[in-house]
Amino acid sequence: MSKIGLTTTVPVEVIYAAGDTPVDLNNIFISDTREAMLRIEEAELAGYPRNVCGWIKGLYATALKSPEIKKIVAVTQGDCSNTHALMETWAEEGIEIIPFAFPYDRDGDMLRLQLEKLITALGTTWDQVREQKVRLDQVRQLAWEIDRLTWQENQVRGFENHLHLVSCSDFNGDPEGFARDLEGFIAEAREREPLNLQFKGRKKRELRLGFMGVPPIMPDLYNFLEEHGARVVFNEVQRQFSMPFATEDIVEQYQLYTYPYNVFGRIEDVAQEAERRQLDGLIHYTQSFCYRQIEDLIVRRRLDYPILNLEGENPTGLDARSKMRLESFLQMLRD
Repeated sequence: MSKIGLTTTVPVEVIYAAGDTPVDLNNIFISDTREAMLRIEEAELAGYPRNVCGWIKGLYATALKSPEIKKIVAVTQGDCSNTHALMETWAEEGIEIIPFAFPYDRDGDMLRLQLEKLITALGTTWDQVREQKVRLDQVRQLAWEIDRLTWQENQVRGFENHLHLVSCSDFNGDPEGFARDLEGFIAEAREREPLNLQFKGRKKRELRLGFMGVPPIMPDLYNFLEEHGARVVFNEVQRQFSMPFATEDIVEQYQLYTYPYNVFGRIEDVAQEAERRQLDGLIHYTQSFCYRQIEDLIVRRRLDYPILNLEGENPTGLDARSKMRLESFLQMLRD
C-alpha cells in the first residue's frame, strides 16, 4: 500500500482497487490557513512566479512537505493548464507522475482508454475497479443525503455542505471511516430545526445562493454570507465531486461528471439545480490568474439569474473589497 497524491478529482476507484490510498493535495493544503500561506511562500521562494494561481503553488509545496507521497495522479486535460508545469517541477524533485486526461468532448472511447492506462499503471483490473465503484457509491449516497438536507430540509449550513461534498474526492483516505462520519453528521442534522437566517433582526426568509466554480480558497466566505442572512444551498463543483449520478457504468459516471469538460455542460447543470433549489442568485467564483475567468462572460449570457463574479487569490480570508461587493450583491437581491 502507498499514498498517491491527487491534483483534482480522478477515478479514485482505480487507486482503491490497486490497494493504495488517494490523497487530495488540495484538501491538505487548505486545511490550515497559516500553513497554506507558508506553502505558497515556499513555492515562490523555489521559483514559482507570483502571478500563478495560489492553488498551484500550494499543491507544489504541499506534495514536497508530504514525504509519504511518492506518486501523484495529475490531470493533464480537464483541469488547470498550469498542471503541466506543476508536474514537471514535481518530477524534477523525484516524484513519479501518472498522467490522466479527461477528453474535452466527453468521448467515451477516449475516456475508457484513459481509465485502461490508469488501471495498467497501478497494476489492477477492471473487475476490481467495478467492485470499488459499488463500495464507494454506498458512501456517495450519504453525501447526496447531506446535500438534500441542505437545500430541501434546510438543516445543513453552506460550509458543512461544502466540506462533506469536497471530501468525496478521496473519501479522506478511508471510505468506511468517512461513511461513519457522514452517518453521524446526518443523524445530528436531522435533529435540527430548519434554518432561516436573519439579517439585522429582519423577519424575512434567508437568501438562497448557489456557488459556482472551483471550491473557494477563502475559508470564511460561507460564514460571512450567513452573518448577512444568506445561505449557500448549492455548491456546484463540490456536488460534482460526489458523482450524483445513478449509473453502474464507471465510464458513464465520469462522462456525466461536468467539471473537467466544457462550460456549457456545467451551465446546464447549474441551471437545473438553480430552478430545483429556488435560488435567489449565484456567486461565480474564479481564482486569480485562472483561464476560467474568461468563462464568466458565457455564464452571464446563459444563466438568467443575478450573478456576482468573485475572485480569490490566497487563503487569507475575504478582503475588504470582496466583503463590500458581497454586501452590495445581497442588498440588491433583497431590494
